[in-house]
Amino acid sequence: MKKILVLFILITSCVSSTKKEVNFTTIFESSKGLETATYTETIQFYKNLAEAYLEISIDSIGETDSGKPLHLVTLNPDKNFNFDSFKEDKRILLINNGIHPGESDGIDATMMLFRDIVNGTIIMPKHTVLVTIPIYNVGGSLNRNSGTRTNQNGPKAYGFRGNARNYDLNRDFIKSDTKNARTFAKLFHLVQPDVFIDNHVSNGADYQYTLTHLFTQHNKLGGPLGNYLHTKMQPHLEQKLANKSWDITPYVNVFNQVPEAGFSQFMDGPRYSTGYTTLFNTLGMMVETHMLKPYKQRVEGTYELMISMIDIIEEDHETIKTLRQTANAELKNKNTYPLAWQIDTTQTTTLQFKGFEGQMIDSDITGAKRLQFDTTKPFTKPVVYQNYFKPKTEVTIPKAYIIPQGWWSVIELLQLNQVEMTSLEKDSTIRVQSYKIDTFETRPRAYEGHYQHYNTKVAVTEELITFKKGDYIIDTNQQAFRYLLETLEPEAPDSFFNWNFFDTILQQKEGFSPYVWEDKAKIILKENPEIRNTFNKKKETDNHFKNNWFAQLDWIHKQSNNYEKAHLQYPIYRIK
Repeated sequence: MKKILVLFILITSCVSSTKKEVNFTTIFESSKGLETATYTETIQFYKNLAEAYLEISIDSIGETDSGKPLHLVTLNPDKNFNFDSFKEDKRILLINNGIHPGESDGIDATMMLFRDIVNGTIIMPKHTVLVTIPIYNVGGSLNRNSGTRTNQNGPKAYGFRGNARNYDLNRDFIKSDTKNARTFAKLFHLVQPDVFIDNHVSNGADYQYTLTHLFTQHNKLGGPLGNYLHTKMQPHLEQKLANKSWDITPYVNVFNQVPEAGFSQFMDGPRYSTGYTTLFNTLGMMVETHMLKPYKQRVEGTYELMISMIDIIEEDHETIKTLRQTANAELKNKNTYPLAWQIDTTQTTTLQFKGFEGQMIDSDITGAKRLQFDTTKPFTKPVVYQNYFKPKTEVTIPKAYIIPQGWWSVIELLQLNQVEMTSLEKDSTIRVQSYKIDTFETRPRAYEGHYQHYNTKVAVTEELITFKKGDYIIDTNQQAFRYLLETLEPEAPDSFFNWNFFDTILQQKEGFSPYVWEDKAKIILKENPEIRNTFNKKKETDNHFKNNWFAQLDWIHKQSNNYEKAHLQYPIYRIK
Protein backbone atom coordinates (compact mmCIF):
# COMPACT_ATOMS: atom_id res chain seq x y z
CA MET A 1 0.00 0.00 0.00
CA LYS A 2 2.86 2.37 0.88
CA LYS A 3 4.54 1.53 -2.43
CA ILE A 4 1.33 2.40 -4.35
CA LEU A 5 1.00 5.70 -2.48
CA VAL A 6 4.64 6.63 -3.18
CA LEU A 7 4.17 5.76 -6.87
CA PHE A 8 1.03 7.95 -7.07
CA ILE A 9 2.88 10.89 -5.49
CA LEU A 10 5.77 10.47 -7.94
CA ILE A 11 3.42 10.37 -10.97
CA THR A 12 1.46 13.38 -9.71
CA SER A 13 4.65 15.29 -9.09
CA CYS A 14 5.95 14.46 -12.57
CA VAL A 15 2.69 15.58 -14.26
CA SER A 16 2.65 18.83 -12.25
CA SER A 17 6.24 19.62 -13.10
CA THR A 18 5.71 19.15 -16.84
CA LYS A 19 2.37 21.01 -17.08
CA LYS A 20 2.68 23.95 -19.46
CA GLU A 21 2.34 27.29 -17.71
CA VAL A 22 1.16 29.90 -20.23
CA ASN A 23 1.76 33.61 -19.74
CA PHE A 24 -0.92 35.56 -21.60
CA THR A 25 0.91 38.87 -21.31
CA THR A 26 1.28 40.17 -24.87
CA ILE A 27 4.50 41.42 -26.46
CA PHE A 28 2.85 44.84 -26.58
CA GLU A 29 2.33 44.84 -22.82
CA SER A 30 5.69 43.39 -21.84
CA SER A 31 7.45 46.01 -24.00
CA LYS A 32 5.45 48.78 -22.30
CA GLY A 33 3.65 49.60 -25.53
CA LEU A 34 6.69 49.86 -27.77
CA GLU A 35 6.55 46.61 -29.75
CA THR A 36 4.09 44.49 -31.69
CA ALA A 37 3.89 40.71 -31.86
CA THR A 38 5.36 38.85 -34.84
CA TYR A 39 3.21 36.56 -36.98
CA THR A 40 4.48 33.47 -35.15
CA GLU A 41 3.96 35.03 -31.72
CA THR A 42 0.43 36.13 -32.63
CA ILE A 43 -0.74 32.75 -33.88
CA GLN A 44 0.86 30.95 -30.92
CA PHE A 45 -0.89 33.34 -28.53
CA TYR A 46 -4.30 32.39 -29.94
CA LYS A 47 -3.45 28.69 -29.98
CA ASN A 48 -2.53 28.91 -26.30
CA LEU A 49 -5.70 30.87 -25.59
CA ALA A 50 -7.85 28.26 -27.37
CA GLU A 51 -6.15 25.49 -25.41
CA ALA A 52 -6.82 27.24 -22.10
CA TYR A 53 -10.40 28.46 -22.74
CA LEU A 54 -13.21 26.42 -24.26
CA GLU A 55 -14.93 29.61 -25.48
CA ILE A 56 -12.19 30.12 -28.09
CA SER A 57 -11.44 28.18 -31.26
CA ILE A 58 -8.65 28.71 -33.79
CA ASP A 59 -8.63 27.18 -37.24
CA SER A 60 -6.94 27.72 -40.59
CA ILE A 61 -9.35 28.14 -43.46
CA GLY A 62 -7.34 28.50 -46.67
CA GLU A 63 -4.16 29.61 -48.38
CA THR A 64 -2.45 32.97 -48.69
CA ASP A 65 0.15 34.05 -51.23
CA SER A 66 2.82 33.56 -48.57
CA GLY A 67 2.29 29.80 -48.52
CA LYS A 68 1.01 30.00 -44.96
CA PRO A 69 -2.67 29.60 -44.06
CA LEU A 70 -5.18 32.27 -43.10
CA HIS A 71 -6.33 31.76 -39.51
CA LEU A 72 -9.78 32.29 -38.08
CA VAL A 73 -10.23 32.76 -34.32
CA THR A 74 -13.72 32.59 -32.84
CA LEU A 75 -14.92 33.57 -29.37
CA ASN A 76 -18.37 32.21 -28.54
CA PRO A 77 -19.55 32.18 -24.90
CA ASP A 78 -21.68 29.12 -25.79
CA LYS A 79 -18.58 27.17 -26.88
CA ASN A 80 -20.28 26.46 -30.22
CA PHE A 81 -18.25 27.00 -33.39
CA ASN A 82 -20.72 25.79 -36.02
CA PHE A 83 -21.70 29.08 -37.62
CA ASP A 84 -24.83 27.69 -39.28
CA SER A 85 -26.20 26.69 -35.90
CA PHE A 86 -26.14 30.12 -34.24
CA LYS A 87 -26.49 32.71 -37.01
CA GLU A 88 -30.18 33.19 -36.24
CA ASP A 89 -29.67 33.76 -32.53
CA LYS A 90 -26.36 35.60 -32.38
CA ARG A 91 -24.91 38.64 -34.06
CA ILE A 92 -21.42 38.16 -35.47
CA LEU A 93 -18.63 40.73 -35.33
CA LEU A 94 -15.71 40.07 -37.68
CA ILE A 95 -12.47 41.92 -36.88
CA ASN A 96 -9.78 42.04 -39.55
CA ASN A 97 -6.19 42.84 -38.54
CA GLY A 98 -2.88 43.31 -40.31
CA ILE A 99 -4.20 43.93 -43.81
CA HIS A 100 -1.37 46.47 -43.78
CA PRO A 101 0.94 44.83 -41.22
CA GLY A 102 2.83 48.04 -40.55
CA GLU A 103 -0.48 49.30 -39.17
CA SER A 104 -0.35 46.75 -36.39
CA ASP A 105 -2.52 48.44 -33.74
CA GLY A 106 -5.44 46.05 -34.18
CA ILE A 107 -3.22 42.96 -34.01
CA ASP A 108 -2.19 43.75 -30.42
CA ALA A 109 -5.51 45.26 -29.34
CA THR A 110 -7.51 42.22 -30.45
CA MET A 111 -5.18 39.77 -28.70
CA MET A 112 -5.83 41.62 -25.43
CA LEU A 113 -9.56 41.92 -26.17
CA PHE A 114 -10.06 38.17 -26.64
CA ARG A 115 -7.95 37.37 -23.57
CA ASP A 116 -9.73 39.90 -21.36
CA ILE A 117 -13.17 38.63 -22.34
CA VAL A 118 -12.46 34.97 -21.58
CA ASN A 119 -10.57 35.69 -18.34
CA GLY A 120 -13.39 37.86 -17.02
CA THR A 121 -11.72 41.27 -17.17
CA ILE A 122 -14.44 42.31 -19.64
CA ILE A 123 -18.02 41.06 -19.33
CA MET A 124 -18.66 38.17 -21.71
CA PRO A 125 -21.15 39.26 -24.42
CA LYS A 126 -24.47 37.39 -24.47
CA HIS A 127 -25.67 38.13 -27.99
CA THR A 128 -22.41 38.57 -29.91
CA VAL A 129 -19.93 36.09 -31.32
CA LEU A 130 -16.49 37.58 -32.00
CA VAL A 131 -14.43 36.40 -34.95
CA THR A 132 -11.00 37.71 -35.88
CA ILE A 133 -8.46 37.25 -38.61
CA PRO A 134 -5.33 37.71 -36.45
CA ILE A 135 -3.13 38.79 -39.38
CA TYR A 136 -4.66 38.94 -42.87
CA ASN A 137 -1.53 39.94 -44.80
CA VAL A 138 0.69 37.08 -43.69
CA GLY A 139 3.39 37.69 -46.31
CA GLY A 140 3.63 41.35 -45.41
CA SER A 141 3.83 40.50 -41.71
CA LEU A 142 6.77 38.17 -42.33
CA ASN A 143 8.54 40.94 -44.28
CA ARG A 144 9.42 42.76 -41.05
CA ASN A 145 11.36 46.03 -40.95
CA SER A 146 11.71 49.31 -39.03
CA GLY A 147 11.74 51.91 -41.79
CA THR A 148 8.95 51.69 -44.38
CA ARG A 149 6.32 53.41 -42.22
CA THR A 150 8.05 56.75 -42.78
CA ASN A 151 5.39 58.87 -41.09
CA GLN A 152 4.52 56.55 -38.20
CA ASN A 153 5.39 56.83 -34.50
CA GLY A 154 6.07 53.19 -33.52
CA PRO A 155 6.14 50.31 -32.97
CA LYS A 156 9.86 49.44 -33.15
CA ALA A 157 9.45 46.87 -35.94
CA TYR A 158 6.49 45.90 -38.10
CA GLY A 159 5.42 44.25 -41.32
CA PHE A 160 5.29 45.64 -44.87
CA ARG A 161 2.23 46.98 -46.70
CA GLY A 162 2.56 44.76 -49.78
CA ASN A 163 1.75 41.07 -49.49
CA ALA A 164 3.94 38.17 -50.65
CA ARG A 165 3.31 39.23 -54.28
CA ASN A 166 3.44 42.94 -53.42
CA TYR A 167 -0.31 43.48 -53.71
CA ASP A 168 -2.04 45.99 -51.46
CA LEU A 169 -4.72 43.66 -50.13
CA ASN A 170 -7.06 46.54 -49.36
CA ARG A 171 -7.47 47.09 -53.08
CA ASP A 172 -8.06 43.45 -53.96
CA PHE A 173 -11.40 42.43 -52.48
CA ILE A 174 -13.51 42.67 -55.63
CA LYS A 175 -10.91 41.53 -58.19
CA SER A 176 -9.39 38.82 -55.97
CA ASP A 177 -6.02 38.53 -57.66
CA THR A 178 -4.50 37.07 -54.49
CA LYS A 179 -5.04 33.84 -52.60
CA ASN A 180 -5.56 36.03 -49.54
CA ALA A 181 -8.63 37.68 -51.07
CA ARG A 182 -10.06 34.41 -52.31
CA THR A 183 -9.67 32.85 -48.87
CA PHE A 184 -11.22 35.95 -47.30
CA ALA A 185 -14.29 35.51 -49.51
CA LYS A 186 -14.56 31.89 -48.39
CA LEU A 187 -14.20 32.95 -44.75
CA PHE A 188 -16.61 35.87 -45.10
CA HIS A 189 -19.40 33.73 -46.53
CA LEU A 190 -18.83 31.09 -43.86
CA VAL A 191 -19.06 33.66 -41.07
CA GLN A 192 -21.63 36.03 -42.66
CA PRO A 193 -20.85 38.83 -40.20
CA ASP A 194 -23.42 41.41 -39.17
CA VAL A 195 -20.73 43.96 -38.30
CA PHE A 196 -17.20 44.24 -39.69
CA ILE A 197 -14.22 46.18 -38.32
CA ASP A 198 -10.96 46.58 -40.24
CA ASN A 199 -8.17 48.06 -38.09
CA HIS A 200 -5.80 50.58 -39.73
CA VAL A 201 -3.51 53.56 -39.09
CA SER A 202 -4.15 56.82 -41.00
CA ASN A 203 -1.96 59.16 -42.98
CA GLY A 204 -2.69 62.75 -44.03
CA ALA A 205 -2.87 65.74 -41.66
CA ASP A 206 -2.00 66.37 -38.01
CA TYR A 207 -4.72 66.88 -35.39
CA GLN A 208 -5.49 66.14 -31.75
CA TYR A 209 -7.38 62.87 -32.17
CA THR A 210 -5.84 59.44 -31.67
CA LEU A 211 -8.93 57.74 -33.12
CA THR A 212 -10.78 58.35 -36.37
CA HIS A 213 -13.48 56.22 -37.93
CA LEU A 214 -14.29 55.43 -41.53
CA PHE A 215 -17.78 53.95 -41.65
CA THR A 216 -19.01 52.72 -44.98
CA GLN A 217 -20.86 55.55 -46.72
CA HIS A 218 -24.43 55.59 -45.39
CA ASN A 219 -26.19 56.70 -48.60
CA LYS A 220 -24.43 53.93 -50.51
CA LEU A 221 -25.45 51.35 -47.91
CA GLY A 222 -28.91 52.82 -48.30
CA GLY A 223 -32.38 52.37 -46.86
CA PRO A 224 -33.15 51.81 -43.17
CA LEU A 225 -29.84 49.95 -42.74
CA GLY A 226 -27.84 52.95 -43.99
CA ASN A 227 -29.97 55.28 -41.86
CA TYR A 228 -29.26 53.16 -38.76
CA LEU A 229 -25.53 53.28 -39.46
CA HIS A 230 -25.65 57.06 -39.89
CA THR A 231 -28.06 58.13 -37.15
CA LYS A 232 -27.63 55.42 -34.50
CA MET A 233 -24.51 53.27 -34.69
CA GLN A 234 -21.98 56.00 -35.54
CA PRO A 235 -23.18 58.62 -33.00
CA HIS A 236 -23.56 55.94 -30.31
CA LEU A 237 -19.99 54.81 -30.86
CA GLU A 238 -18.75 58.39 -30.71
CA GLN A 239 -20.66 59.02 -27.48
CA LYS A 240 -19.51 55.81 -25.78
CA LEU A 241 -15.90 56.68 -26.54
CA ALA A 242 -16.36 60.27 -25.37
CA ASN A 243 -17.73 58.91 -22.07
CA LYS A 244 -14.41 57.11 -21.69
CA SER A 245 -12.44 60.27 -22.60
CA TRP A 246 -11.56 58.96 -26.05
CA ASP A 247 -12.40 61.62 -28.65
CA ILE A 248 -13.02 60.36 -32.16
CA THR A 249 -13.74 62.07 -35.46
CA PRO A 250 -14.48 60.92 -39.01
CA TYR A 251 -11.43 59.91 -41.04
CA VAL A 252 -9.63 63.09 -42.09
CA ASN A 253 -9.68 62.69 -45.85
CA VAL A 254 -7.11 65.36 -46.82
CA PHE A 255 -3.63 65.43 -48.28
CA ASN A 256 -1.21 68.35 -48.00
CA GLN A 257 -3.88 70.75 -46.77
CA VAL A 258 -5.32 71.83 -43.42
CA PRO A 259 -8.46 69.93 -42.30
CA GLU A 260 -10.24 73.11 -41.19
CA ALA A 261 -10.64 74.00 -44.87
CA GLY A 262 -13.24 71.22 -44.88
CA PHE A 263 -13.14 67.67 -46.16
CA SER A 264 -15.37 64.92 -47.50
CA GLN A 265 -16.10 61.38 -46.43
CA PHE A 266 -13.99 58.73 -48.13
CA MET A 267 -16.07 56.71 -50.59
CA ASP A 268 -15.24 53.04 -50.03
CA GLY A 269 -15.81 51.15 -53.26
CA PRO A 270 -15.91 47.34 -53.42
CA ARG A 271 -12.15 47.12 -53.95
CA TYR A 272 -11.83 48.03 -50.25
CA SER A 273 -12.77 45.73 -47.37
CA THR A 274 -15.75 47.75 -46.10
CA GLY A 275 -16.93 48.38 -49.65
CA TYR A 276 -16.88 44.65 -50.32
CA THR A 277 -18.69 43.75 -47.08
CA THR A 278 -21.36 46.37 -47.89
CA LEU A 279 -22.29 44.31 -50.97
CA PHE A 280 -23.71 41.77 -48.53
CA ASN A 281 -25.36 44.34 -46.21
CA THR A 282 -22.77 44.08 -43.46
CA LEU A 283 -22.35 47.16 -41.27
CA GLY A 284 -18.71 48.02 -41.88
CA MET A 285 -16.14 50.43 -40.51
CA MET A 286 -12.41 51.01 -40.58
CA VAL A 287 -10.62 52.17 -37.48
CA GLU A 288 -7.97 54.71 -38.48
CA THR A 289 -5.68 55.62 -35.58
CA HIS A 290 -3.44 58.65 -36.03
CA MET A 291 0.06 57.77 -37.19
CA LEU A 292 1.86 60.44 -35.13
CA LYS A 293 0.39 59.44 -31.77
CA PRO A 294 2.45 57.04 -29.58
CA TYR A 295 1.94 53.38 -30.38
CA LYS A 296 0.73 52.55 -26.86
CA GLN A 297 -1.96 55.19 -27.08
CA ARG A 298 -3.11 54.00 -30.51
CA VAL A 299 -3.44 50.36 -29.44
CA GLU A 300 -5.33 51.28 -26.26
CA GLY A 301 -7.72 53.46 -28.29
CA THR A 302 -8.38 50.62 -30.74
CA TYR A 303 -9.05 48.30 -27.81
CA GLU A 304 -11.60 50.70 -26.29
CA LEU A 305 -13.30 51.26 -29.63
CA MET A 306 -13.84 47.54 -30.16
CA ILE A 307 -15.31 47.18 -26.65
CA SER A 308 -17.69 50.06 -27.40
CA MET A 309 -18.77 48.42 -30.66
CA ILE A 310 -19.48 45.15 -28.86
CA ASP A 311 -21.66 47.10 -26.40
CA ILE A 312 -23.65 48.59 -29.30
CA ILE A 313 -24.16 45.19 -30.91
CA GLU A 314 -25.35 43.80 -27.56
CA GLU A 315 -27.84 46.64 -27.18
CA ASP A 316 -29.09 46.61 -30.79
CA HIS A 317 -28.77 42.93 -31.68
CA GLU A 318 -32.44 42.52 -32.65
CA THR A 319 -32.52 45.77 -34.64
CA ILE A 320 -29.38 44.83 -36.58
CA LYS A 321 -30.79 41.40 -37.38
CA THR A 322 -34.08 42.81 -38.70
CA LEU A 323 -32.51 45.59 -40.74
CA ARG A 324 -30.04 43.25 -42.43
CA GLN A 325 -32.73 40.70 -43.24
CA THR A 326 -34.84 43.29 -45.07
CA ALA A 327 -32.02 45.26 -46.74
CA ASN A 328 -32.03 43.42 -50.08
CA ALA A 329 -35.81 43.60 -50.32
CA GLU A 330 -35.62 47.39 -49.91
CA LEU A 331 -33.14 47.64 -52.78
CA LYS A 332 -34.94 45.27 -55.12
CA ASN A 333 -38.22 47.17 -54.76
CA LYS A 334 -36.63 50.00 -56.75
CA ASN A 335 -36.38 50.11 -60.54
CA THR A 336 -32.82 51.37 -60.66
CA TYR A 337 -29.59 50.73 -58.78
CA PRO A 338 -26.84 53.35 -58.30
CA LEU A 339 -23.44 52.31 -59.66
CA ALA A 340 -21.40 55.46 -59.02
CA TRP A 341 -21.71 58.28 -56.52
CA GLN A 342 -20.88 61.96 -56.15
CA ILE A 343 -20.90 64.38 -53.22
CA ASP A 344 -24.29 65.93 -52.51
CA THR A 345 -23.33 69.56 -51.96
CA THR A 346 -26.81 70.48 -50.69
CA GLN A 347 -26.22 68.66 -47.39
CA THR A 348 -23.26 68.85 -45.01
CA THR A 349 -22.37 68.12 -41.39
CA THR A 350 -20.49 70.54 -39.16
CA LEU A 351 -17.81 68.98 -36.95
CA GLN A 352 -16.40 70.63 -33.86
CA PHE A 353 -12.97 69.65 -35.03
CA LYS A 354 -9.97 69.48 -32.69
CA GLY A 355 -6.93 70.31 -34.74
CA PHE A 356 -3.59 72.09 -34.70
CA GLU A 357 -2.83 75.39 -36.40
CA GLY A 358 -1.26 74.76 -39.78
CA GLN A 359 0.31 77.02 -42.34
CA MET A 360 2.20 76.92 -45.62
CA ILE A 361 5.82 77.99 -45.15
CA ASP A 362 8.90 78.04 -47.37
CA SER A 363 10.69 74.70 -47.62
CA ASP A 364 14.37 74.75 -46.71
CA ILE A 365 14.93 71.88 -49.17
CA THR A 366 12.86 72.67 -52.25
CA GLY A 367 12.20 76.38 -51.89
CA ALA A 368 8.51 75.66 -52.57
CA LYS A 369 5.72 75.96 -50.04
CA ARG A 370 5.31 73.15 -47.50
CA LEU A 371 2.67 72.42 -44.88
CA GLN A 372 3.65 72.68 -41.22
CA PHE A 373 1.48 72.05 -38.13
CA ASP A 374 2.15 73.73 -34.79
CA THR A 375 1.20 71.27 -32.03
CA THR A 376 1.61 74.02 -29.42
CA LYS A 377 -1.45 75.72 -30.92
CA PRO A 378 -4.42 73.38 -30.57
CA PHE A 379 -7.89 74.60 -31.53
CA THR A 380 -11.52 73.54 -31.71
CA LYS A 381 -13.24 74.96 -34.78
CA PRO A 382 -16.40 74.23 -36.78
CA VAL A 383 -15.38 72.33 -39.91
CA VAL A 384 -17.61 71.46 -42.85
CA TYR A 385 -17.74 67.71 -43.42
CA GLN A 386 -19.33 66.47 -46.66
CA ASN A 387 -20.75 63.08 -45.78
CA TYR A 388 -23.81 62.97 -48.03
CA PHE A 389 -23.59 61.44 -51.48
CA LYS A 390 -26.06 61.06 -54.36
CA PRO A 391 -26.10 58.69 -57.34
CA LYS A 392 -24.02 59.75 -60.32
CA THR A 393 -24.71 56.74 -62.54
CA GLU A 394 -27.73 54.45 -62.24
CA VAL A 395 -28.81 51.36 -64.11
CA THR A 396 -32.15 49.59 -64.45
CA ILE A 397 -32.21 46.39 -62.44
CA PRO A 398 -32.45 43.35 -64.72
CA LYS A 399 -34.37 40.21 -63.87
CA ALA A 400 -31.30 38.11 -64.63
CA TYR A 401 -27.90 37.98 -66.32
CA ILE A 402 -26.62 35.40 -68.79
CA ILE A 403 -22.93 34.58 -68.90
CA PRO A 404 -21.43 32.17 -71.45
CA GLN A 405 -19.52 29.31 -69.87
CA GLY A 406 -16.28 30.31 -71.62
CA TRP A 407 -15.79 33.15 -69.16
CA TRP A 408 -14.80 30.69 -66.47
CA SER A 409 -12.54 33.10 -64.54
CA VAL A 410 -15.52 35.36 -63.86
CA ILE A 411 -17.80 32.40 -63.14
CA GLU A 412 -15.31 31.10 -60.55
CA LEU A 413 -15.35 34.43 -58.70
CA LEU A 414 -19.14 34.50 -58.76
CA GLN A 415 -19.27 30.98 -57.33
CA LEU A 416 -16.67 31.87 -54.70
CA ASN A 417 -19.02 34.64 -53.56
CA GLN A 418 -21.96 32.27 -53.23
CA VAL A 419 -23.77 33.54 -56.33
CA GLU A 420 -26.63 31.22 -57.24
CA MET A 421 -26.72 30.30 -60.93
CA THR A 422 -28.42 27.77 -63.19
CA SER A 423 -26.84 26.23 -66.28
CA LEU A 424 -28.90 25.88 -69.44
CA GLU A 425 -29.90 22.28 -70.10
CA LYS A 426 -30.04 22.82 -73.87
CA ASP A 427 -29.24 25.43 -76.51
CA SER A 428 -31.75 28.26 -76.04
CA THR A 429 -32.67 31.41 -77.96
CA ILE A 430 -33.47 34.24 -75.56
CA ARG A 431 -34.36 37.91 -76.00
CA VAL A 432 -31.77 39.92 -74.08
CA GLN A 433 -30.34 43.38 -73.60
CA SER A 434 -26.90 43.52 -75.17
CA TYR A 435 -24.11 45.95 -74.30
CA LYS A 436 -21.57 47.28 -76.77
CA ILE A 437 -18.66 49.10 -75.13
CA ASP A 438 -19.08 52.60 -76.52
CA THR A 439 -16.29 54.59 -74.86
CA PHE A 440 -13.81 54.10 -72.03
CA GLU A 441 -10.50 55.45 -70.80
CA THR A 442 -7.55 53.51 -69.39
CA ARG A 443 -5.17 54.54 -66.62
CA PRO A 444 -1.68 55.22 -68.03
CA ARG A 445 0.07 53.68 -65.00
CA ALA A 446 -0.15 50.27 -63.40
CA TYR A 447 -2.36 50.08 -60.32
CA GLU A 448 -2.37 46.90 -58.26
CA GLY A 449 -1.41 44.73 -61.20
CA HIS A 450 -3.87 46.35 -63.64
CA TYR A 451 -4.23 49.20 -66.08
CA GLN A 452 -7.73 50.06 -64.96
CA HIS A 453 -10.50 51.38 -67.20
CA TYR A 454 -12.77 54.24 -66.14
CA ASN A 455 -15.46 56.56 -67.53
CA THR A 456 -16.91 53.51 -69.27
CA LYS A 457 -20.07 54.02 -71.32
CA VAL A 458 -22.15 51.40 -73.10
CA ALA A 459 -24.63 51.33 -75.98
CA VAL A 460 -27.70 49.15 -75.33
CA THR A 461 -29.67 47.12 -77.86
CA GLU A 462 -32.20 44.30 -77.64
CA GLU A 463 -31.42 41.10 -79.50
CA LEU A 464 -32.41 37.47 -79.89
CA ILE A 465 -29.31 35.45 -79.07
CA THR A 466 -28.82 31.70 -79.02
CA PHE A 467 -26.95 30.54 -75.93
CA LYS A 468 -25.31 27.16 -75.57
CA LYS A 469 -26.07 24.29 -73.26
CA GLY A 470 -23.98 24.88 -70.13
CA ASP A 471 -24.15 28.69 -70.23
CA TYR A 472 -25.38 30.25 -66.99
CA ILE A 473 -28.49 32.23 -66.08
CA ILE A 474 -28.11 34.25 -62.88
CA ASP A 475 -31.29 35.55 -61.25
CA THR A 476 -30.75 38.88 -59.47
CA ASN A 477 -33.31 37.98 -56.79
CA GLN A 478 -30.76 36.55 -54.37
CA GLN A 479 -28.46 37.50 -51.49
CA ALA A 480 -25.66 38.42 -53.91
CA PHE A 481 -27.88 41.10 -55.51
CA ARG A 482 -25.49 44.02 -54.89
CA TYR A 483 -22.42 41.98 -55.76
CA LEU A 484 -23.90 41.06 -59.15
CA LEU A 485 -24.76 44.59 -60.21
CA GLU A 486 -21.49 46.15 -59.06
CA THR A 487 -19.32 43.55 -60.77
CA LEU A 488 -21.28 42.73 -63.94
CA GLU A 489 -22.43 46.24 -64.93
CA PRO A 490 -19.49 47.67 -66.95
CA GLU A 491 -20.15 51.27 -65.88
CA ALA A 492 -19.64 50.49 -62.18
CA PRO A 493 -16.23 51.88 -61.06
CA ASP A 494 -15.12 48.50 -59.67
CA SER A 495 -16.81 46.34 -62.29
CA PHE A 496 -15.04 43.30 -63.67
CA PHE A 497 -14.84 45.14 -67.00
CA ASN A 498 -13.03 48.10 -65.44
CA TRP A 499 -10.65 45.68 -63.70
CA ASN A 500 -9.65 44.23 -67.12
CA PHE A 501 -11.43 40.87 -66.89
CA PHE A 502 -12.82 41.33 -70.42
CA ASP A 503 -9.93 43.04 -72.19
CA THR A 504 -9.84 40.43 -74.95
CA ILE A 505 -13.02 41.95 -76.41
CA LEU A 506 -11.19 45.27 -76.85
CA GLN A 507 -8.87 43.86 -79.51
CA GLN A 508 -9.95 43.03 -83.05
CA LYS A 509 -8.86 39.57 -84.07
CA GLU A 510 -9.49 40.03 -87.81
CA GLY A 511 -8.65 43.00 -89.99
CA PHE A 512 -8.17 43.94 -93.65
CA SER A 513 -5.40 44.61 -96.11
CA PRO A 514 -6.03 48.06 -97.61
CA TYR A 515 -5.18 47.03 -101.16
CA VAL A 516 -7.86 44.31 -100.98
CA TRP A 517 -10.44 46.20 -98.97
CA GLU A 518 -10.31 49.39 -101.07
CA ASP A 519 -12.17 47.73 -103.96
CA LYS A 520 -14.74 46.08 -101.68
CA ALA A 521 -15.30 49.32 -99.78
CA LYS A 522 -16.05 51.08 -103.07
CA ILE A 523 -18.79 48.55 -103.83
CA ILE A 524 -20.29 48.93 -100.32
CA LEU A 525 -20.53 52.73 -100.71
CA LYS A 526 -22.09 52.36 -104.15
CA GLU A 527 -24.71 49.83 -103.05
CA ASN A 528 -25.58 51.44 -99.68
CA PRO A 529 -26.71 55.09 -100.05
CA GLU A 530 -27.21 55.53 -96.29
CA ILE A 531 -23.65 54.44 -95.49
CA ARG A 532 -22.34 56.56 -98.39
CA ASN A 533 -24.14 59.71 -97.21
CA THR A 534 -22.95 59.28 -93.62
CA PHE A 535 -19.41 58.67 -94.86
CA ASN A 536 -19.40 61.81 -97.01
CA LYS A 537 -20.84 63.95 -94.20
CA LYS A 538 -18.19 62.67 -91.79
CA LYS A 539 -15.45 63.65 -94.27
CA GLU A 540 -16.93 67.14 -94.51
CA THR A 541 -17.21 67.74 -90.73
CA ASP A 542 -14.21 65.84 -89.32
CA ASN A 543 -10.81 67.10 -90.53
CA HIS A 544 -8.90 64.28 -88.86
CA PHE A 545 -11.13 61.75 -90.59
CA LYS A 546 -10.85 63.61 -93.90
CA ASN A 547 -7.04 63.49 -93.81
CA ASN A 548 -6.70 59.90 -92.58
CA TRP A 549 -7.18 57.39 -95.35
CA PHE A 550 -6.88 54.38 -93.05
CA ALA A 551 -9.53 55.75 -90.68
CA GLN A 552 -11.88 56.09 -93.66
CA LEU A 553 -11.36 52.52 -94.80
CA ASP A 554 -11.65 51.27 -91.21
CA TRP A 555 -14.93 53.14 -90.74
CA ILE A 556 -16.42 51.52 -93.84
CA HIS A 557 -15.16 48.13 -92.67
CA LYS A 558 -16.96 48.58 -89.35
CA GLN A 559 -20.25 49.21 -91.21
CA SER A 560 -19.91 45.98 -93.20
CA ASN A 561 -20.68 42.33 -92.52
CA ASN A 562 -16.95 41.67 -92.52
CA TYR A 563 -16.52 43.41 -89.18
CA GLU A 564 -16.34 40.88 -86.34
CA LYS A 565 -19.25 40.96 -83.90
CA ALA A 566 -17.09 40.10 -80.90
CA HIS A 567 -15.15 43.38 -80.99
CA LEU A 568 -16.31 45.59 -78.08
CA GLN A 569 -19.23 43.24 -77.49
CA TYR A 570 -19.68 42.83 -73.74
CA PRO A 571 -20.19 39.08 -73.31
CA ILE A 572 -22.62 39.20 -70.38
CA TYR A 573 -26.25 39.79 -71.25
CA ARG A 574 -29.28 41.04 -69.35
CA ILE A 575 -32.83 39.69 -69.21
CA LYS A 576 -35.26 42.53 -68.48
